[in-house]
Amino acid sequence: MKETYSCDLLIIGGGPAGMTAAVYGALANLRTILLESNITGGLVNSTHTVENFPGRPGVHGMELMESMRAHVDRLKVTVEEVCEVERLMLAGEEKRAETDAAVYTAKAVVLATGRRPLPLETPTEADEVHYCAICDGAPYAGKRVLVVGGGNSAFDESLYLLGLGVEHITLVECTDRFYAARSTQEALLGSGRVTALTRTRVSDLIVREGHLAGAVLEGDSGRVEVEVAGVFVFLGQQPNNALFAGQVELTDAGYIRAGIDMSTSLPGVFGAGDINHKPFRQITTAVSDGTVAALAAERHIRSLA
Repeated sequence: MKETYSCDLLIIGGGPAGMTAAVYGALANLRTILLESNITGGLVNSTHTVENFPGRPGVHGMELMESMRAHVDRLKVTVEEVCEVERLMLAGEEKRAETDAAVYTAKAVVLATGRRPLPLETPTEADEVHYCAICDGAPYAGKRVLVVGGGNSAFDESLYLLGLGVEHITLVECTDRFYAARSTQEALLGSGRVTALTRTRVSDLIVREGHLAGAVLEGDSGRVEVEVAGVFVFLGQQPNNALFAGQVELTDAGYIRAGIDMSTSLPGVFGAGDINHKPFRQITTAVSDGTVAALAAERHIRSLA
C-alpha cells in the first residue's frame, strides 16, 4: 500500500515559480510539499548567464536556482525530486496526487509544471541530438555542430558552444530571418566560426556505425549535406499539461487560463510560471506568479476553516 501524506499546499513543479510558491507557503505557516519530476530549477538550470534578474546580473542559471532551493530548504519545505506524478485529481475540496510510491492530499494546489522543448522531427534519430548546450556541449570541443533555431536561445547557446571550443557551427532557421536580439546576433555572426542559413530546414540526419555523421538540409538553394558531430535544437517550447488537461480550462495552445490571482477554473487550484497563458515568460514573471499563487492559495485555505 502506498504511503499517504497530507498537506495544506501542494506544488507541482520545482522551477522558479514553484520554488517561490513554496517559500511563500512556508512563510504563511502552511504545510507545504513540492513535487518535481526532475531536479529543482527547471529550464533555468540550462541557462548559461542570466543578465536580467534584479540584483544578480551575470549569474549562472544553475547558481540562481541553487540559491532559490537553499531558501526553500531553509524553510524546511518537503521537496521530492525525480518524483513523477502519475495521476492528479483536482476537483472537490481535497486535492490528490499519486506517484508510484505515495499519495499526496492537499487543500490547495499550485500547478507550476512549465514547458518542455519542441523536438526535432526527422526520419532518422540519433543520440547526438541535444536540447541544452550547457548540459551536453562539452564533448563537442574541436568538433563541428549544427544548431537549429533562430531565437535568443539558439544564439545564446551557440555563443556558449563557441566558448567551449567547438570548431564550427552551422546555424539554421526555417523562416526568412533570425529573431534573437541584435547584439547577440552581431556577437555570434561576427565570430568567423558560424555559417548562418535562413529559409532552411533539417530534413534528415545521417548516422554511420551508430553515431551521427551529418545532417541533410533543404533550403532555397536545394538539398545539401553537412558534416556535424552533434545537433542542438532550440525550436521553442510546449506546455507540460498532460496531468491536468481536461480538468482546468486551457487555451487552444494548451496553457492555463489563470486569473489575476493565478486562480484556475477549479477552486483551490492555481497556475504559476510558464504554464500560464501570458504575453511574457521570464524568470521574474515566474517568481511573480509563484508569489501571487501562494498568497491566493493561502487565502483559499483560510476560507475553508
